[in-house]
Amino acid sequence: MSQINQNYAKTLIGYLFLLTAGVLASLLSVTAHAAAPGITGPTFDLSAEANYISQPDGASIYSWGYGCHSAPAGFAPSAITGASCPSMQIPGPTLIVHQGDSVTVTLTNNLPVAAGNTSILFPGFNVTASGGVAGILTQEATHVSPVTYTFTATNAGTHTYYSGTQGDLQIEMGLYGAIIVLPNGVPAGCRATAATLPDGQPDFRLAAAAYNHPQTCYDREYLFQFSEIDPRIHSQAEAQAALPCNLPAGCMLVDTEPYHPAYFMINGRSMPDDMDPNYAVQYPHQPYNGNPHMHPGELTLLRIAGTGRWQHPFHEHANHVRILGRDGNLLLSANDPLATTNGYTRLAGPLLFTTTTTPGLAMDGIFYWTGKGLNWDVYGHTTSGPGSVYNLDPSDPRYLAYNGKPVVCTPDANGYYTADPMAPNYYEWCQDHDKPLEAHPFGAVGSGGPVTLPDPNILTNGTWYGGSPYLGPDATVRATGFTGTTPPAGTVGNSPTGEAGFAYMWHSHNEREITTNNIFPGGMMMMMLVDPQTFVINEAN
Repeated sequence: MSQINQNYAKTLIGYLFLLTAGVLASLLSVTAHAAAPGITGPTFDLSAEANYISQPDGASIYSWGYGCHSAPAGFAPSAITGASCPSMQIPGPTLIVHQGDSVTVTLTNNLPVAAGNTSILFPGFNVTASGGVAGILTQEATHVSPVTYTFTATNAGTHTYYSGTQGDLQIEMGLYGAIIVLPNGVPAGCRATAATLPDGQPDFRLAAAAYNHPQTCYDREYLFQFSEIDPRIHSQAEAQAALPCNLPAGCMLVDTEPYHPAYFMINGRSMPDDMDPNYAVQYPHQPYNGNPHMHPGELTLLRIAGTGRWQHPFHEHANHVRILGRDGNLLLSANDPLATTNGYTRLAGPLLFTTTTTPGLAMDGIFYWTGKGLNWDVYGHTTSGPGSVYNLDPSDPRYLAYNGKPVVCTPDANGYYTADPMAPNYYEWCQDHDKPLEAHPFGAVGSGGPVTLPDPNILTNGTWYGGSPYLGPDATVRATGFTGTTPPAGTVGNSPTGEAGFAYMWHSHNEREITTNNIFPGGMMMMMLVDPQTFVINEAN
């Protein structure tokens, strides 16, 4: 896996702290993260209904969405609490199955009569449909006759599903979702799912690998679905919802062009709502969030799907994303003379600066962050205080054995400290161990540090400015500046004993798409928090 580009990383260090004020406090005040929640099959009983979703500007948007017509077989990951599947949600329920499963999806049409028939397409699968009536692309559910779709989940990976009826209207209104097909078995070298990871922290993975391939192992996963809303279209549909009708195509006359979306969503929510917990009660029809966290060295699987009408250039700050496959198809090397290793074909997916989504297309990729190449000790082992001696919260029993002892960083074959997964500096890049950030309080780039830190006396950036360039629960205490602490006493946004991670903005590179109805910040934006090893990432809400 490619390491973080040094120049790119150095450019971004200032971005860690100098971001828009006022949101990080709410982000750090909760411990709910994203994972890839959904319902388990292989049999699903879904409905299509109308209801309302909310936006951060206070708007309530009339929408259509898929949901559970009856209780699902189960929820995954099973450790997530408070899981629910309403009869209408946006995006639709994430359907989680295993490769080789015979999948059955029954759809009941509970849309307004004026909306006409509806359906579901499952691109990439050989689908047999029964019931309902014949449509242009597939069998459609009428208001009196459900339709049942059956297919074999042939390809592992992330896939999309969406309406095959009046797509310009029904997909815009919210009739879309994702399918996650899990590989059977555990590829060589991958760790099977368990209650905990090797470092003792909770394991919320759906599987050991994204595909049946040893180069697709991962430690953590997130699903992001991108879509947008033109409120004018939704208002027209709402105004005509009560029309009497007996036509299969419905009786609505809704202008779907020209298209001018004002709301841009990830998993059915706009920032900052997407950073609230999964299944939060304030979003009864938007159950999934987008709030990724990771520890250094973890292989983080990103499941990314375009489910709207536009392409969206989604950019993950801090590193490129290595693409594994698209629409359940691994990207394999065909001509590389070293392509075959240990009996399997090596992957050939690109490293992407932006994972640009295309309507209906899904991709799986690995994001990786280690701190390698930053040219300073990101754990601050040589700053003020005890130096390279552990000085952790004595109330945390996990680290009592380390307190007061020297910090060890013996590199493995790749240069990282991996001998002790429970150590607070697990996966530290040992070449930079004990290397100070800068020789002076505000410093100079030439003194050895990659950035010049702002003077805390004259620069305030709200609660985005965490006050520390270091990872760790006591990071703020170990950060020093002209006044002895950075930032000055009384202005610390994140508690010295709290999360204290690195915050990287993940967002659309189309500037308008990081607004909510033209208000910044909003839209397709979230924060990836790289947490210190001492912070437990608990995605159970």
